[in-house]
Amino acid sequence: MVSSIPTVWVVVLLELAGLGAAVTAETPAPPVDIAGIVFEDLNGNAIHDEDEPGVAGVRVSDQVTIVSTGLDGRFHFESHGSYGVVYISQPTGYRVGGPFWRRVPSEAADTSLQFPLVKTDTLMDFTFVHASDPHLAEETRDRMQRLREIAAEQKPAFVLITGDLIKDALRVGEEEAIGLFELLVQELEKFPVPVWNALGNHEIFGIERHHSLVSPDHPLYGKAMYRHFLGPNYYSFDFGDVRFICLDTVGYDDLWYHGFVDPTQLAWLSNELEDLEAGTPVVTFSHIPLLSAGEMLFGYSDEVTSPSIITVDGDTQYRHVVGNAREVLTELRQHRYTLALAGHFHMREKLFFETAGVQTRFHLTSAVRDDLPDVTGLRMISGVTLYRVSDGDIDDGTFIPLDSQE
Repeated sequence: MVSSIPTVWVVVLLELAGLGAAVTAETPAPPVDIAGIVFEDLNGNAIHDEDEPGVAGVRVSDQVTIVSTGLDGRFHFESHGSYGVVYISQPTGYRVGGPFWRRVPSEAADTSLQFPLVKTDTLMDFTFVHASDPHLAEETRDRMQRLREIAAEQKPAFVLITGDLIKDALRVGEEEAIGLFELLVQELEKFPVPVWNALGNHEIFGIERHHSLVSPDHPLYGKAMYRHFLGPNYYSFDFGDVRFICLDTVGYDDLWYHGFVDPTQLAWLSNELEDLEAGTPVVTFSHIPLLSAGEMLFGYSDEVTSPSIITVDGDTQYRHVVGNAREVLTELRQHRYTLALAGHFHMREKLFFETAGVQTRFHLTSAVRDDLPDVTGLRMISGVTLYRVSDGDIDDGTFIPLDSQE
């Protein structure tokens, strides 16, 4: 505990942690050539063999630039401002044979990145599970096990987990944070179906430097630790005839996180939607919601670690919803944006506005963790939501409690 350290050393540690300097943005990597192939892995060895065809038209991105593979499945582009990862958007009719992302080598000019795909049936009728906020630690592994049991029982095509995957990386040192991420990777590998993750505020490493004593110069500071273990913090994939887009809705200004989609991601989103076929349903999933009534239910708070409002660059906004949600919606509502999924508030919520044009539903699911708050006499229930998709139409979801309600 800090209180046990002599005052002079506390001052030194805080200076080493860069507490006096505001930190608002991450430093992207220098330009590098990216090349590789997306191929159909006929023998399942995850290596491109001569007789295995490339897959054309697959989107490849470094979270800044988006390109599509050629007829031979190959891609090549110069990465400007990459965050150190390259991913492919899983196309309909295939599943990725292993991780859908790769780290960018420091010198990738003569390195060919290989992404294996396995052909599957194209399902227009399927289900998926939306889960959130497991806050995984050794003492809560049973909650993740219960989530896996639900996945095994319901047999969805995949599971979405919208952030706060681990107990905390905000306020702890490197060893503890890495241990939690390693535990998370172990638990995710046990799932019977694919799992797609979104970054939550608890995955941002070390930014509360008055607690973590982590320097902003640490190579895994901020969102870099998430990318190191789980890959891109925003991306997309297709399933059936639906485009699923993972958004990173967690920004940070100096010591504090807040709801925000940064300009680089907004530009990426615009490119992601540019060649989307008209009428394609779009579903987003993220941690901090674009819109929610949760702030009203929980009430105003000026508590230091979790205040209701934050002022960034002179702009005061609600902290626990996306402050620039209108910019995000401007991009998405030009398309058939049917459903926005999120977590963060540890409660299930269904929000809908009667508006002209595209109708978008804003849904939160509850938390996987079980120590949920009792808010003004309303006891929240731990659980997940199962959605059914039929020819692009997505239902309103069925809530599945993680625990018996007897």
